[in-house]
Amino acid sequence: MATYTFDVFTSLDGYGTAVDWPGYWGKEGPELVASRADAFGSDRILVLGANTYRDLYRIVQSGDDPIFDLINKARKVVVSKTLEPPLKWENTTLIAEDALTAIPRLKAESDLPLWSHGSLSMNRALMAAGLVDRVVITVFPAITGTSGRNPVFVPGAEFDLELLESHTFDGRVQQLVYAPTLHDRPRDDVSKPGASSMP
Repeated sequence: MATYTFDVFTSLDGYGTAVDWPGYWGKEGPELVASRADAFGSDRILVLGANTYRDLYRIVQSGDDPIFDLINKARKVVVSKTLEPPLKWENTTLIAEDALTAIPRLKAESDLPLWSHGSLSMNRALMAAGLVDRVVITVFPAITGTSGRNPVFVPGAEFDLELLESHTFDGRVQQLVYAPTLHDRPRDDVSKPGASSMP
């Protein structure tokens, strides 16, 4: 059974992107770049939803970056019922069905780990269904405030997270690797606002 990893970038306040902020929130460094080369260059299958496929394809085709070559060469699977075959991107297979049925089959059949970058709505649904084995969260030291877009985990289910690994890149960017499990909220806590919060 292949593992499925949800890989995501976030600002400290939980946004995947922000208006008028540069890539990597302007915090790019050699250690971070090396980690991304490892993520996209390893023996794994890159799984994307339709929106992330479009965005990543546009970015990779418009730039000159060694990591882009790795993404082009990587085996890619796009899970979407809205895209039409054939897809332009090399080494890309379209699975025209719901992710909640496609991913269990891929996990059962694949001889390589499955690795999904971004694809927020798809991966929130997969997490809620218990299909995500690892969450790799790369936290950039930036608070984007009102310019933040694409909240990473909202709306979504509640999870308890077991920390498996942590890394610091270039002295400022944190990468945290978690095993998620759905949070089992006691029913009597639901009616108590702020029951788990400090005053």
